[in-house]
Amino acid sequence: MVSRADGPGPAAPGEGFDADELREAEHLLSGTGSGGDGGITVPWPMLFRRRMHHKVAGSDRYQWWVLWTVLAGLLSVNITFTVFVVALPQVAHQLHTTVTTLTWTSTGPLLAFGVAAPILGKLGDLRGYKRLYLWGLSGAALSVVLTASAPTAGVLIAARLFDGVQGAATGAASMALVLQAFSHEDRVKAMGWWALVGAGGPVLGVTIGAPIIQYYGWRALFWGELPLMAAAAVLAVIVLPSHDRAATNAAEAQVRTGRAVTPAPATADPETAPAVPASPWRQLDWAGSIALSTSVALGLLGLNVAPTWGFGAPQTLALFAVSIGIAVYFVLHERRAPRPLIPLRYFRRRNFVFPLGARAFVNFAYMGGFFLFPILMERIYGYSETQAGLLSTARPLMFSLSAPIAGYAAVKVGERWSIVAGAGVLTVSMLVFTQVGANPSVVLIIMALALSGLGIGVSTPSTASSAANEVAEDELGVMSAAQLLITQIGVVAGIQVMVTVQASSHGGAGTLASFHSAYLVGAVVAFAALVCGFFVKDTPRGQRAAPVDIAVH
Repeated sequence: MVSRADGPGPAAPGEGFDADELREAEHLLSGTGSGGDGGITVPWPMLFRRRMHHKVAGSDRYQWWVLWTVLAGLLSVNITFTVFVVALPQVAHQLHTTVTTLTWTSTGPLLAFGVAAPILGKLGDLRGYKRLYLWGLSGAALSVVLTASAPTAGVLIAARLFDGVQGAATGAASMALVLQAFSHEDRVKAMGWWALVGAGGPVLGVTIGAPIIQYYGWRALFWGELPLMAAAAVLAVIVLPSHDRAATNAAEAQVRTGRAVTPAPATADPETAPAVPASPWRQLDWAGSIALSTSVALGLLGLNVAPTWGFGAPQTLALFAVSIGIAVYFVLHERRAPRPLIPLRYFRRRNFVFPLGARAFVNFAYMGGFFLFPILMERIYGYSETQAGLLSTARPLMFSLSAPIAGYAAVKVGERWSIVAGAGVLTVSMLVFTQVGANPSVVLIIMALALSGLGIGVSTPSTASSAANEVAEDELGVMSAAQLLITQIGVVAGIQVMVTVQASSHGGAGTLASFHSAYLVGAVVAFAALVCGFFVKDTPRGQRAAPVDIAVH
């Protein structure tokens, strides 16, 4: 243990503590007494963490430390996503179930994410993004343990559902932490690196994880995740800012970026205002959160079951109708809520609405085409699963390689033309797949795949940063959750709609013409993303951005 006296005089460099940390130390040592000279006895791990944090935070590249720390956590969480889908036949055999049943290990987390994301994103705004991020990593570790030790299919599905909840926590908090650390002008660069890990992590997982599954089994794959998560958590504790309140986070961003932040005006007499802030649970817009979560979850469920039940089936239409009805209630509620979950004023801003629209449309076309490609290669061209899988990696590989470069390029050419160019390239890729003949060259196929990856890689950093720049600093958490939600809606819609079009084509589900029809739908939706891009305004550069208004709750 190390003591620091509270007497007069400045603290030595690197030994200052926040009031919250001192209170935490006192709480940890409750009942043990303080130092004999009236000082506070601080646990040495806390002192070590504090000294290390001061060294990192004092760097003029601190925002990049935050980015690398968050990306380490993102990589530790998403590295097994794709390879686990590949392992489902082996898992089904060992757990004495069917692959159809285990598809809930993929669709279930999407629904859980949709339910949890709005609430957790807002809690990050109220309680602090670092705290939410660490909760998410802890939940991810628990999910990994439950997955690796699952004795039955039911336990495995439940573990993956829980994984969707922690994914909402880590996803919203980590994106908010990165956006908060960077200035408006440089956020597009950070989002490029974010996209690299988001797309490249699963590719790396397939490369490393496939041999692990083959020689050691699928359970070993998840046990191997735990050290990665532990290292990411330790790094997060040291590097990430420790402030608990979104207002404090906004003030920290003001100091770091040099921009003025307009404080929220007082809403009560200072003499009668409570000394302690209201509990975040009481500040949360529960009715709005539950309404949005339910609407999104029912919409995603409808998209998931539509290929089986049919898009025109009464059950499917009922799910969509209830989802839309609850969404209407959400909008009406938010208009009169004193502390709205998502202030509706943002939906009147073109740089919020059109980037989110482009993001949804781009992911629709990209993931719909991604899902159909192996089926096309195996059914029409006679490729093996391994051969089709290897070819498929060209798409995410180009995505991950192009995204960081696109982030820096957007600083020069602007977000508008980045989105337009990315969506345009993706449209061309979809059109190429509508024209492939009975004996296409492998070079043409790879080029078309690379164009898909290039298109989403170029557009993603600009859509993410443009929408984020429209949001107040203390609402980045719920905004990040909204971005991730709109991405998932686009992904699920793209897969289910394009698969349904392919399966119900007049030319026959197993014909080349059926795939042409599905990719034509993808091309139309990708073009819609291009149109959205034309309405996006570039972020002003070469001058300080306008002050950010902190919303009054």
